[in-house]
Order: sequence, then C-alpha cells, then structure tokens
Amino acid sequence: MKSCITISLVEEARGGPFVLWDGLEESIRFAGELGFDAVEIFAPSIEALKLDSLGGMLDAAGVRLAALGTGAGWVKHRLQLADADAEKRKQARAFVRTIIDAAGQFGAMAIIGSMQGRSDDQVDAPTALAYLAEALEDGGEHARQYNVPLIYEPLNRYETNQCCTVEAGVKLLQSLQTNNVRLLCDLFHMNIEEADIAQGLLIGDKLVGHVHFVDSNRRPVGFGHMQFVTIIDALRETDTTATCVPKRFHGRTHTKPPGKRCGPINTGPRGDRHTRLAIATVNRAGGNFNSRCILPSALDRLPYG
Repeated sequence: MKSCITISLVEEARGGPFVLWDGLEESIRFAGELGFDAVEIFAPSIEALKLDSLGGMLDAAGVRLAALGTGAGWVKHRLQLADADAEKRKQARAFVRTIIDAAGQFGAMAIIGSMQGRSDDQVDAPTALAYLAEALEDGGEHARQYNVPLIYEPLNRYETNQCCTVEAGVKLLQSLQTNNVRLLCDLFHMNIEEADIAQGLLIGDKLVGHVHFVDSNRRPVGFGHMQFVTIIDALRETDTTATCVPKRFHGRTHTKPPGKRCGPINTGPRGDRHTRLAIATVNRAGGNFNSRCILPSALDRLPYG
C-alpha cells in the first residue's frame, strides 16, 4: 500500500479537504520532502496541470502521480453526469475523458466523486443512477488504454443520493459491463454512512482502489474518534493494492502560514505532539503496516516553532 498526499489548484475549493494548496511545483516538491510516494491533484482544467513540465516536477521530487480528481467539473464548471440535459451530460463525460487522458499518460487514475450528480425533481433516482452507470462504463473503458482503472467515490447523503455506501458502490460496479472501475473509500463519508467502517472495507474488498484517510470529524488522524485498529486490520484483510491518502494535517487555519509552504499543518509544539500521536496511532495497530499511509515519518523534519 502506497502513501499519497492531496494538492488542490482550484481556488474555489480553498479551505476544502486538501493538504497542499499553494502552487503545483512547490506542492509537489514539498510532498517529496515529506516522504510521500505520490500526489493526488485536484485541478480546474488540464491546462493548470502544466502537462509538458509535470513529469519533470514529479521526477525531481521523487514522487509519482497517483490520481487526478474530476471534481472541478462540478465545482468550477457546473457539469455533472446525471444532468437532465443530454448535452450537459455529454459535456460532463467529455470533461472526465480529458482528466483520464491527462492522468493516464503518467500511469495515474481519474476519480469521479462530486461529478456523479444526484436525482432531483427533473431526474428520478433510477434514471440518475442509469446516467451515472453509462458514464462509468464510458470512463472505465476509456481508461483501459492506459492500463489503469477509473475510480468512483461513494459520497455521504448530504452530497449525493446516488451511492452513499460501499455496498451500494459495489452493487453499481458489479452491474457494469466494464470491469475497469474501482472504488474510492473515503473514511469521512464512510463514518456518516456505514454502520461499521471496517466491515464496509471488507465488503469493498478487491474493488477498493483508493482510500482517503481522515478522522471522524474530517480532521487528521488522532483528532476524532475513528477506530483505526479495526480499519487497518480490514485493509490488511482485503485483496486490494489501494493507495492511501491523508486528507488533513493538523493546522490552526486553512491558509498558508507565513514562511511555510503548505496549508493545514500546525507549526507549533501542540501540532508537533499531535503529528506524533497520529503516527503512534497507526503503529499501535501492529505489525508492518506502513504508518506513512497516514503521516510520513519525514514530518519529523518539519520546521516546528
């Protein structure tokens, strides 16, 4: 299981559940300094990714690209895959394909989350789900040429009424003709929707392709009440090679601290203690589980104080 850290280039999403926000090259370089294996990037468009130079940035930092999010399709361009308007659905699928193509050239995956849309007074629930299934079929097959799957993320009930649980996501994926779609299991959404998060991961099993690690309150590990021992045991038990992504570090604010190169990482001694608490939480889960899936040991090198 590999470690990964999130980067957002979408100004409209500043303050959202991402770790690094202050520029592509600087964020990639800092991810490498922190010791992560890979980065996941949330970009407003493929142009913002600077594809001609992105490979050089990744190589220089010693990290790879794990995934690209498609969420800006909704957040910035108001495109969603269950739109009542056929032309809008076509535009949404085209946007997803551009992200798949951009990610694919780096051997990375594209993620569909907020772009999945929802049923409403214009589109009933079966029709909305059918539209989503069509888009996943299209995207999954389009991604196949790059030898990577398309990633689909079930969201909590306040963000979608399509698939809100891992079980619902599994059912949707199993209904598809393509076998090239995997699930993103985000512990924040799972904490709202799953009766038992560990059991949810076991239900996902080999269909789990990506995991977003965060505590129960969408704060860093150690700041909520998530039972990580059972969650980690479940991930060990599943037949998955998922990439593990922390969505939060501890910080006083969601803006770049003076002289620092990242967003929500606390630079004071209390943040230092909680960083070590988070690492210890994972280590207590036992065995050889890679604690860098939560917070890399390279955080010891951060200039606290």
